[in-house]
Amino acid sequence: MQFFYTLFMMTLLWVSCKNNSTKAEIANEAPLAEKVEDTKDEPQPVESHPEIHYQIIHKPDWSGKEDTTFEGLQHLDILIAINRTDSTYLKRLDSVVVPDRYDLDLDAYMPFPKEIALLKDISKIIIFSNPFQAFGAYENGKLVLQGQTNSGRQTHPTPPKLYFTNWKARQSRSTVDRSWILNWNFNISNYEGIGFHQYGLPGYPASHSCLRLLNHHAYFLYNWANQWILKNDQLAAKGTPVIVYGKYRFDQPAPWHDLIQNPQSMIYTQDSMNHIIQPYLEEILEAQMQRQEYLKTLEVSPNL
Repeated sequence: MQFFYTLFMMTLLWVSCKNNSTKAEIANEAPLAEKVEDTKDEPQPVESHPEIHYQIIHKPDWSGKEDTTFEGLQHLDILIAINRTDSTYLKRLDSVVVPDRYDLDLDAYMPFPKEIALLKDISKIIIFSNPFQAFGAYENGKLVLQGQTNSGRQTHPTPPKLYFTNWKARQSRSTVDRSWILNWNFNISNYEGIGFHQYGLPGYPASHSCLRLLNHHAYFLYNWANQWILKNDQLAAKGTPVIVYGKYRFDQPAPWHDLIQNPQSMIYTQDSMNHIIQPYLEEILEAQMQRQEYLKTLEVSPNL
C-alpha cells in the first residue's frame, strides 16, 4: 500500500500548490436510413474539454515510505485509465502519469468524444485506437462506454482495419498458449484469431494481436455487441462493426506522457473521428442493412 499512499499524497500536494486550477448513455438496433446524409453543413456537437494538468511521478519518489491506508483508492479508476493499465500492474510501473484533479467524470480523462454525428445511423460500433490504447463504444453516435486497452505487441501488432464481431465465449483458452485464460472473449477475426477479452493490462501493447480489457469493460461489450448470424454454417449476417485504428509508437515513450506538455494531445475531435470512420462508413451501413433485412425474414427482434 505504500506506493498508493505516496502517489496520492504527492498528487494531493501538487494540486494544493496550484493556485489557478480551473474547473471546467443498451438500445435496440435503429432502422437504417436509406441514404446517408451529408453532415458537413449540420451543426456539430460542441466539445468541452475541462482544464486538467498532468505530471509524472517516478518510482524512487514513492519508495522507502511508511506503509499506510491509501485514501486515494477512490480515484484508482482514473489513475489506471490514464496509464492504460489495471490495479495489479499500476504499482509495477516505473513511473505514473497523474492529474492535478479527480473531480471530473472518467470520460474527461479519456480521448473519445461523447457524441459523433457521423455515427447517428449506426446502431452499434466499437472503435479501438492503437495509438492511444483506448476504445469507445457508440450507439447511434452516442458514447456508451470508453476505457483503456492493451493491443498487440510490436512483433504481433493488432492490424488496423474494419472488423465485425463473430462468435463469443464466456471463457476460452488461447490457441497460442493454452495456459492463457480469456474471459468474456469476443472474436472479431475468425481466421486470424483476434478478439477482445479480459486479460492483464501492463500499460503497453503486450498481447498476441488481441485487444485486452478490464473485466467489467469486457463483460459489458460481451453482452452488448451482436454476434454474427450463421445459416447452414454460412455467414448470413455480420455482427457489430469494430474499427481498429492506427499504429502504436513502440520506439517512443508512452503517448500519455505527452499530456505533461500538452494536456490536449490525446483527444479525438469530430474531424479526427470522421477521418477514422469515413473510409468504412459505406461498408458498415451495407452490413447493417443486410442484417436488418435478414432478421425481418426470421420475424425476430432486431436486437439479435
